Amino acid sequence: MRILLIAALFASPAAAQKELTDEGFSHFYNLEYDQAIASFEKAAAQYPNVPDLHNHVAQTLIFREMFRDGALESELVSGNNSFLRRAKLNPTPEVEKRILDEIAKSMALCEARLKTNANDTGAMYALGIAYGLRSNYYWVVKKAWHDSLKDATAARKLHNRISALEPNNVDARLVQGLHDYIVGSLPWTWRTLGFLIGIHGDKEKGIRTVQDVARNGKLNKVDAEIFLGALYRRENQPKAAVPLIQDLIRRYPRNFLLRLELAQMYSMGGDGKSGLEALQEVIRLKQGHAPGFDGLPWEKIYYQQGSIQFWYNDLDQSLENMKKVTARVEEVDLNTGTLAWLRMGQIYDMKHRRSEALESYRKAIAFAPQADAATEAKKYLAEPYRR
Repeated sequence: MRILLIAALFASPAAAQKELTDEGFSHFYNLEYDQAIASFEKAAAQYPNVPDLHNHVAQTLIFREMFRDGALESELVSGNNSFLRRAKLNPTPEVEKRILDEIAKSMALCEARLKTNANDTGAMYALGIAYGLRSNYYWVVKKAWHDSLKDATAARKLHNRISALEPNNVDARLVQGLHDYIVGSLPWTWRTLGFLIGIHGDKEKGIRTVQDVARNGKLNKVDAEIFLGALYRRENQPKAAVPLIQDLIRRYPRNFLLRLELAQMYSMGGDGKSGLEALQEVIRLKQGHAPGFDGLPWEKIYYQQGSIQFWYNDLDQSLENMKKVTARVEEVDLNTGTLAWLRMGQIYDMKHRRSEALESYRKAIAFAPQADAATEAKKYLAEPYRR
């Protein structure tokens, strides 16, 4: 699940470069970030003047950090605050330097080519990717809003230029589509921020653009499918997301986050039975030590089961699963842990066990005060939860 575009490979790439790159992305989409980094670094060492390869290394380093601290899971599965992380999971200075150094290498190579040919769309594309990656890093990891916005604007301008030069370049439109959707989704008081950088915002147009890339894109088809699934979730169209996720699971079977997301989409679409069946398949894969699943903590599965059971009124089973999560809460990210305490409180309220509900809400608030679930829990300290 890359948040931004992958840069195009140069025309007629060496077979070895393409093989290493394909290998790297296979690992990348299967959440195997260390292996992906090794493949991309090997390719970059053999072809040091290809800016795309430095982008790939930087991107994978960023996603490894996001995966490690639960930000990917928050974005994809729980839909909660992706900025929330334990302090010990902040990137080290060495990792931050590696990320920014790789981005800087890519930018320098692209700018050198553009000095020779201002209409070099390959260099323009890779430069836009580099700006986008740095924007994401500033936003998700550093929380540097101003710097992130500045780089995002630069990325969009470069990709707009490519669209003007190459109208049939579908892949170049993904950034525009996402920006249109994001700005179009903001309240009017916030949309002025988009207007200031030349993005008027249009949710429906943004979705149509991402759909087009998902159908007709080449390099960014996978990214577009992932983004489209996320947009369908936000637009409360989970049934539309199911076939996209199923297709991604077929291609990347070792990515357990996709299977957790599938269960969630079934549940949101009114099919709790299929949601629980999807989780039973996850359990089968983990018990069988299927590749990629040994690293999935049981507590993440228990939470997903309990969440579906909660919404479909199997409160006793939901409570038991949430207790399993909170018993080993260090195994899940802060958002999931806080949600587990919140759900326990809500279940106790529905069972008219108010003192236990209050204790659970207080634990939710204490566990991660900045979490969305903690904010919600505060409401129920004064008044019991009602369905």
